[in-house]
Formats: sequence, C-alpha cells, structure tokens
Amino acid sequence: MKLRLPGKVQRIINVLYQHGYEAYAVGGCVRDSVLMREPHDWDITTSATPEQVKELFDKTLDTGLEHGTVTIMIGREGFEVTTYRIDGEYLDGRHPKEVVFTPKLEEDLKRRDFTINAMAYSEHDGLVDRFGGMMDLQNRIIRCVGNPEERFSEDALRMLRAVRFSAQLGFSIDEDTRQAIKKLAPALKKISAERIQAELIKLLTSNHPEYFQEAYELGITKVILPEFDVCMECEQKNPHHMYTVGEHLIKSMTFIKRDKALRFTMLLHDIGKPKMKTTDEAGVDHFHKHASASCLMAEEILKRLKFDNDTIRTVTTLVRWHDYHPEPKAPQVRKLIHKVGQEYFPLLMEVQRADLLAQSGYQLEEKARNWERVGLTFDHILNEEQCISLKQLAVNGKDLIDLGMKPGKKVGETLEMLLNMVLEYPQCNTKMYLVAYVQEHVLSPDLPTDKAEGEIESKTE
Repeated sequence: MKLRLPGKVQRIINVLYQHGYEAYAVGGCVRDSVLMREPHDWDITTSATPEQVKELFDKTLDTGLEHGTVTIMIGREGFEVTTYRIDGEYLDGRHPKEVVFTPKLEEDLKRRDFTINAMAYSEHDGLVDRFGGMMDLQNRIIRCVGNPEERFSEDALRMLRAVRFSAQLGFSIDEDTRQAIKKLAPALKKISAERIQAELIKLLTSNHPEYFQEAYELGITKVILPEFDVCMECEQKNPHHMYTVGEHLIKSMTFIKRDKALRFTMLLHDIGKPKMKTTDEAGVDHFHKHASASCLMAEEILKRLKFDNDTIRTVTTLVRWHDYHPEPKAPQVRKLIHKVGQEYFPLLMEVQRADLLAQSGYQLEEKARNWERVGLTFDHILNEEQCISLKQLAVNGKDLIDLGMKPGKKVGETLEMLLNMVLEYPQCNTKMYLVAYVQEHVLSPDLPTDKAEGEIESKTE
C-alpha cells in the first residue's frame, strides 16, 4: 500500500534515513491516511536518539526528552519525532516508571493502545503492520494490541479512548477488549479530570454520540459520570416520553449539530429528573422543576470535569431554560430573549428542537408548530430591532440622574421597570415617552397606579 505523506514529513524521514536511521510516520496519521481521512497531525518514530535527532536539524524544541520526543520546526510547523521506546512498569495506571529506548520498531509498536494505531509507514519500507491493524480497519473493529488487560493497566484512559474511537470511526469494540474494560473500568478513578474531559469532548462531538451508551454498558460512566447511570435506570411513565431519562438524553444528542456546548447541553439537560420525579395516583410520572435541578447538577459536573467558564455558562444557561416554552406571542418571546440573552436564544431553539425530537409522538405536531412560530417571532423581533435588553432601552442611568433621581439602587430598579414595560409594549421605547413617564409616575409618586397603567394602554392603542 502506498500512502501520500506531506512534503515536510517526508523531508524529515529522508534526512534520518540518509544518516543511517530508521524513521516512519506512525499511529493515528497512518490510520487516518488508510481510511482516506485528513490527519490532524503527523507523528514520526525513529531509531535515532533525541540527541542524534537534534544534531540533524537546525531548529528543534525539547518537548518531551524524558519520553524521547523532540519537536522539529519547519517554518511555523512543528513535527514530533519520538525515539523507539519500551515503557517500563506502570505503577499508577497512568505513567510508566521509566522509558527505555530500543532500536527495534516492533518493540515500539507493541506498546501502543489499539491495532489500528500501531501501524507505521515510510516510502522506503511501505506499511508496517505487525498486529493486524489493516484487518481490523477492514472489519471496523477496535482491538487492543496484545493483552487488553495489560494495555488498560498501563493507562486506564485507554478504556474511554476505545469508546471514543468507536464513535469517531463507527467501529465496534472487540469482545475481549470489551470484557477487559468491564473488569478494569474502576481504574479510571486514577485519571485526571482534564484527560477525561478531552476524551468526552471527542466522543460527544463525533458522528456517533449515541455510542455514549457503550460507555454506560461497559461500566465507564459509573466511574466518570455516575449521575448518568441513575438517568438510565429512571423510567418516564408519561405520554410525552418513550425512553428512560438516560436513553432520551442519548437520543437528543443525535438531533443536534456537532458542537461541544450543544452536545453537553443535551447530555445534561434532564440530568436532574431522577431527583425531581413524582408519580401521581394514575401512575403518571412528573418532573416538576427538573430544569432548575438539572442546571445546578450540570454546573457541578462540568466544574468537576474542569471545563472552562464559557462552556459552563453556555451549557447551564441552555439547561436552565430548555423546558420553558412560551406562546408564540411577541411579548412572551421578548421576555424570554431578555432572560436567556440574545446570543443564547438561537442555541436554545436548537436545544428545544432536539429535545422534542427525542420525545414520543404525543402532541408532537402541535409542539413543533409552536416551536416554529416562536422562531418566526424571534426573527421578527430582531428584524424590527425591538428592545430586548437594558442596552437597547431609550434611556439610561445618566438620563434618570439628569431628571433629578439620586444615584443608587432606585436608578437600577427604575430602569428594570421601564424595560419590563417596553418588553410588553415595544412602541413605548422612545426617550421622550420614557422620560415623561418617569417624571409623572416615578418622580411624582402620588399619581394613582391605575392612571399610570391606563396611560400605557392608551399609548399602545
């Protein structure tokens, strides 16, 4: 088999060969090239030691000398070149006690996780496949190199990586590999939250987020996301639903685009339902206030997994409001946009659509029509540039102070009151009207409330 290597990769390999060393592209870049996928990066393995590599190239970076890795810079691009190595004993399920360099390519390949990642290639020797990686690619199988229990004992994260690769490639997991995961899944407790997070992102943003159920069936989520296991066991005896809570969460992820925040929103949007479940006398399950409970739990989970603040803010906002369905009337939609935030509202619409599609067919057409009309109303509000935030209000705090209002809490309260009025009656959002309203109804508190409300009504007629 002939693969096409990038010119810079081939140049590095050629230099190493010309000086008597072996060198190959290795791992995921070879796998993806065979599958006609664009590799994200190119790793090179060689018989040369790090010191020997550094002598041959003008610009190198010491990015992992203890593991035999040197980064060669060609222009602004960096290429990792790693010496053939044998990992010593793993004492913590994460890191080898020591790394020993070896002159044999096969020794380096046999320490890798899966057969499909244990292939090497060079134009000089072609494809080197000592462990059946090509056959497993053809059969669409994720299989460990050698003894799966040994591979997972070396690095427990490989168990989650097996599910991640299966989701990214649409492959099944070899039965021996599956059984080893079931046995050793508790060892994932040793893995850092950051490494777990990185694999979860890749899994959930793959073409097959539904493969997350594999993580549940193999005992992985019991360790890294136990809240999800509770959802898988929580039935929803309610006409609006046809799945358990967990099954609904998985199904909903398949109906939304491959975006990190959106996929995690769908995974967590009902995570609080088991806590809020009640069953009435007719045997129907209810989950009142589950969105608020799910929002709190989602924040705890994302913080535990060390997510960035922006992702946490986006996901929790969407989870909090996902079950709020306004009538497709402009005042209600304007108020929801204000609460959610204009930047989040289009995302909320996507979340609500995915949520609906993962429910039963009960009243689905009616719910879908309402969802569509809310979307059209949102578009109309934006096209008309109607006020939906304090920033768009025709008056600000300085205007109120200029009218004689003392700086302080009263100013903020008045602005909020005016905004609520404008959300209901957008035509009131003119400086002239709002100034007059404040002068008459805020700075002249003796005016009866019903008269003030009557003036607003007459303004809108």
